Order: sequence, then C-alpha cells, then structure tokens
Amino acid sequence: MKPRGRLEYPIPRDGTGHRRARHGFPGSIPEVSRSGRDWRWGVFLCSMVIAVGFAAAGCRRDMFTQPSEKPLEKSDFFRDNHMASRPPVPHTVARGQLDEDEAFYTGEVGTNLVTTFPFPITREVLLRGQERFDIYCAPCHGRTGEGNGMVPQRGFPAPPSYHIDRLRAAPAGHFFDVITHGYGIMYSYAARVEPADRWAIAAYIRVLQLSQNGRLADVPAAERAPLEGK
Repeated sequence: MKPRGRLEYPIPRDGTGHRRARHGFPGSIPEVSRSGRDWRWGVFLCSMVIAVGFAAAGCRRDMFTQPSEKPLEKSDFFRDNHMASRPPVPHTVARGQLDEDEAFYTGEVGTNLVTTFPFPITREVLLRGQERFDIYCAPCHGRTGEGNGMVPQRGFPAPPSYHIDRLRAAPAGHFFDVITHGYGIMYSYAARVEPADRWAIAAYIRVLQLSQNGRLADVPAAERAPLEGK
C-alpha cells in the first residue's frame, strides 16, 4: 500500500515510451526535447565565439609595436646621413626663435653697438632689472656696481667699477653684449638671462651710474630747492 497523505498523479507517456507532460495537473513541468536544448546551446556557443573574435580583433598591437625609429637614431634608411630622420634644411629657423629684431637680440646694428634701448624704460623695467642684477651681477659687481661683491672679497679677481669713465661712456649695447657673450674671465649669461632681462639689467646699470655720479643740475627744478639749502 502507498502511504497516506501523498497524492501522486500518473505520468502519461506517448507512443514511444517517453514521458509526455500533462498540462493542467498540479506540479507538472513541461519537458524540452534534447534537440531543442542542443540548438539553443549551439546558438549560445556561436554567439560567444563571435564576441571573442571581435574582442581579439580590437586588441591588435600593430600601432604599439610598429617598426618605427627614434629621431637621430642610426639607420641605413637614408643613405646620405645614415640616420632615421632627415637633417634640417639649411637656414632653418626653429619655431619662436626667428630673432628678427637685430638690435633687440644682439645689441648691435650691423657691426655697431646700439646706443639706445630697443623699448621704453619704465619703472617696471627698472625694478625687473634691479631684481635680475641683484641675483646675477651683484655677487661680483656689488650692489652699487663698484666691483666689490662678495666673490671678489673671497679672492676672485675684481671686475671694474661701473663708475669709471670708460664704462660711463659705453653705449647701452655694450652691457647687453657682455652679458650675452661674457668678457674677460666673466662667462656668458645668455643661458641664464633672457634678452629682455639683459636690457633691463643694462638700464639698471645706467641708474647706478647716475646715482653715484649725479649733479645738482640733474635734479628737477621743483625738487632742487631743498637740496640747495644743504
């Protein structure tokens, strides 16, 4: 006898002896044939293969591992210079380095030193020149330009004073040229001081020369009276 409390339903079978789902009975589960399952599994596998193929195609490293050469690297691709890149065309000018204004970038016009500044000298220019002078020039030339900076005080040959007649009469381009190319044992400051700052320093040197060699007649008339009493 079957235990009580358990309700079973007979499972009908088709003519081949396979189970056939009976819809409408409680607890019955429709069955899917093996051929249906195989078809769906095949579609899934094909989809995965296609997806992996697309992903693999997107991971090509041709651009990353391309057969390229570094600039100026030795190479036999060009037979005339045996480098991977071509040499610059003669008289090529780098971007931003045209330096067309001869007076501004060299301090000369032709072979003559300029006697005037290539731009107006304002208070801002003088303050900039003082700052650059104190950084690069004062260690040797001193804060007042007398050639008694801390470096000569430690035994280095002293530079000439800016207040001697020769340098007071020197054109403005002379100081620009000395900063650019050096003079005597002074090396070039072209790599440290850009052209605009060289002119600012030259303008400040003129200020130092005037401050140490000023005359009462150089003072404006409105401000001369208090000084005359002294």
